[in-house]
Amino acid sequence: MAAAVVTGAALAVGGAAVAQQQDFSKVEIDAVKVTDNIYMLVGAGGNTTIQFGSEGVLVVDTSFAPMSDKILAQIKKLSNQPIRYVVDTHVHGDHIGGNSAIAKAGRTRAGGNVVGDLGTGATSQAAIIAHENVLTRLSAPPPQGQEQVAFENWPTETFIGRKKEMIFNGEAVQILHQEAAHTDGDSLVMFRRNDVISTGDLFTTVMYPFVDEANGGTINGYINALNAILDLAVASNVNEGGTMIIPGHGRLGDEQDVIEYRDMVTIIRDRIREYVKRGMTLEQVKARKPTLDWDRRYGDGFTKPEAFVEVIYKQLAAEKAAATPAPARGRTQTKSKGSGE
Repeated sequence: MAAAVVTGAALAVGGAAVAQQQDFSKVEIDAVKVTDNIYMLVGAGGNTTIQFGSEGVLVVDTSFAPMSDKILAQIKKLSNQPIRYVVDTHVHGDHIGGNSAIAKAGRTRAGGNVVGDLGTGATSQAAIIAHENVLTRLSAPPPQGQEQVAFENWPTETFIGRKKEMIFNGEAVQILHQEAAHTDGDSLVMFRRNDVISTGDLFTTVMYPFVDEANGGTINGYINALNAILDLAVASNVNEGGTMIIPGHGRLGDEQDVIEYRDMVTIIRDRIREYVKRGMTLEQVKARKPTLDWDRRYGDGFTKPEAFVEVIYKQLAAEKAAATPAPARGRTQTKSKGSGE
């Protein structure tokens, strides 16, 4: 992950810290074909998903702002139709940094009584869609020392509840909110006809999960989201192939990749839960190295093993404390006057 040295807070405010540290001019974009009209664009920051057809282009996640021109150049190679929609899977800057530039390169298409493109003015850009919690986070006062995300990068359309659905390029597209997972505003994007799921950072192939507590993330919600991906995915043969899974970072995957990742996260969570039940301290749990089996594969990613253990421990310790009944207070009974006793 290109943002390996950046805090979660920095990612949430547009990735400005990363933009200052990395020379994006040296980053190339690889366009990975997933199906005939869906591609995964891989460069710096999060992966970008492109779906295109006769109605236009839909973009899922826009990487860092300095990558916008390169992403737009790749889109033009794939389609000569305008960008109609940008979908944000969550709030972090390595996934929304290019919102403004990419949306402004597109055009909104109206329906109903007025059908067609809405001119070429400032309001004619592509719609930016996200769960309401993404807009809530972006519009709130930023943490001390962080800059506010530019208004132009905020979602222009939000949804509440579990999902938003639409037909685009003859395909049912479902944007499915996952509660309190990586953050509290995560969405999966399911392309039903193509049988492709774009996950954002609810699944990666290169690092341990980043459970962003500051933005409402929880380990149990993260595992629930991985199970939600598996509920949607259908394997072709022995869990291989079939539904294609585009991760937030890393290579293209399938159901078996998500199963292995879900099992890894669940095993580590359950190991730490057992240690918490035994009353072990955080330092004692870290000394047990509950992630050791997977550290060679994921340990050099954005989320370091000790940080992953710590966030799980703190959440499970709080869960245990909340479930432990308070000791009953003893009552001293006194005789009242005139009781006759």
